Amino acid sequence: MATYAELQAQIAALTSQAEAARKAELNSVIADIKKKMADYGLTVHDLDGRASSLKGSKVAPKYRNPKTGATWSGRGKRPNWLDEAIAEGNDISAFFIG
Repeated sequence: MATYAELQAQIAALTSQAEAARKAELNSVIADIKKKMADYGLTVHDLDGRASSLKGSKVAPKYRNPKTGATWSGRGKRPNWLDEAIAEGNDISAFFIG
């Protein structure tokens, strides 16, 4: 049975080998990724997970101010007119278009 010190030495050697293998494979992996990005017309922004094909699409309004006719889709920052109405004690459901 190996001693603790021998096992630690093996761990260090394997860690070093693993890092060397990673570095050796890195260039081919990067080249493969770049090729696939070019083939599919992808950019770095497409990879960050936040980009969406729905970005910029219109969403039907969900809330309407009965006095002014202003609307809000329920996305993004709540408009001032709705914040003020809620602060006055109104329930948000009263403005729901439904």
